[in-house]
Amino acid sequence: MSATEEEFDDFYALAYPRLVRQIHAMTGDLSEAQDVAQEAFIKAWDRHEQFMNATSQEAWIRTTAWRLAVSRFRRMRRGLQLVQRHHQQRHVEGPGPEHVALVAALRTLPTRQRSVIVLHHLCDLSVEQISAEMGWPAGSVRTWLVRGRQSLARQLMPPQDKEVGHAG
Repeated sequence: MSATEEEFDDFYALAYPRLVRQIHAMTGDLSEAQDVAQEAFIKAWDRHEQFMNATSQEAWIRTTAWRLAVSRFRRMRRGLQLVQRHHQQRHVEGPGPEHVALVAALRTLPTRQRSVIVLHHLCDLSVEQISAEMGWPAGSVRTWLVRGRQSLARQLMPPQDKEVGHAG
């Protein structure tokens, strides 16, 4: 570890708790204060020269963290305004038993099988599109699609058909 890294680590260890308390007092949200303080320290490391030449490094972090918190708040407020403006209050039915069963069955699949099933059948992507988007070979996507379908078919089969299937 270089002297610069060591200095930065020492500064972080001393200043982080104090800065989080300050930002928490400013925002009223401890989790947000921790997030923006962390992000401010990352920016300080990325802009190392500017940060090291600051009159007060702690003030630099505090100002950066505050700006980040304000920016997040503005984005959140704007999003809320958009939702309120364009949202119509309406009753939405809960998921039906078929949906619940499908989600439960999907959860049992290995991650890649589950991903290709969802991308292919719910997002209407072709095997080639899935391959390009996920960076997986098309042959693997096809294999996972077949295996996932087979596994889902077994899991979603009515109980009486399962008994017949095992007896035969």
